[in-house]
Amino acid sequence: MEGHPGTEPRKITKKRYGKELAALHVRLVKLQRYIRAEDLKVCVLFEGRDAAGKGGTIKRITQPLNPRVCRVVALDKPDDRQKTQWYFQRYVAHLPAAGEMMLFDRSWYNRAGVERVMGFCTRAEYMEFLRTCPAFENMLIDSGIHLIKYWFSVSAEEQERRFQRRIDDPTRRWKISPMDLQSRLRWSDYSQAKDQMMLYTDTPKSPWFVVNANNKRLARLNCIHHLLSRLPFEEIQPPPIELPALQPDTGYVRTPLEAQHFIPEIY
Repeated sequence: MEGHPGTEPRKITKKRYGKELAALHVRLVKLQRYIRAEDLKVCVLFEGRDAAGKGGTIKRITQPLNPRVCRVVALDKPDDRQKTQWYFQRYVAHLPAAGEMMLFDRSWYNRAGVERVMGFCTRAEYMEFLRTCPAFENMLIDSGIHLIKYWFSVSAEEQERRFQRRIDDPTRRWKISPMDLQSRLRWSDYSQAKDQMMLYTDTPKSPWFVVNANNKRLARLNCIHHLLSRLPFEEIQPPPIELPALQPDTGYVRTPLEAQHFIPEIY
């Protein structure tokens, strides 16, 4: 992990990973049904180093779920108008309503990370964030929102391997941004920022949960399993579904297939 760069990542076979993920997906669908039935409001934050595997984990969580219930929030940098707003304002608009689970692929903690390290905010703005963030999160929790915060921890060596794979793979190269390159140059600065962020915002009411992300597959399984454990739910049996018979032939003559533009069947 970040504090132990020499730690060798544990292994899991692709077959076992697929089996465990499938079982977790079944439980996620049951959780989704419970969230909907009980009008729960769930907000999950995913933070961590660049290339730590946040996006891959979010993708595996959403894969079996209804996008109307479980949605991903991945905001771009604020525009000129948003820069003049209360800092938390643009995030508040994406908080869950009853029966929803929102997954934040990075969140208001941008201020404690990239903004602080890259100088995109003033020191006064940064200190104000550290002072007010716990109070903001307490308000969310007191309003009935289930807030869960994950930090994905990855070693410098593993991050370098993942960056290099992105550079070498044309289908992944778009994932490399100028900010990613700066994160390598400023590794120690980001470490200090992360430690200070944890010092102020890892509270008993809103704790940080650290995910060992040196092995992507294990990180995904462990994070999903933990998420399910943080949201105890009862299984709600869906009503039985009986497939109706096809409508009887009414004599309607359909348009000939030759009149439609089918795509070429290359495969």
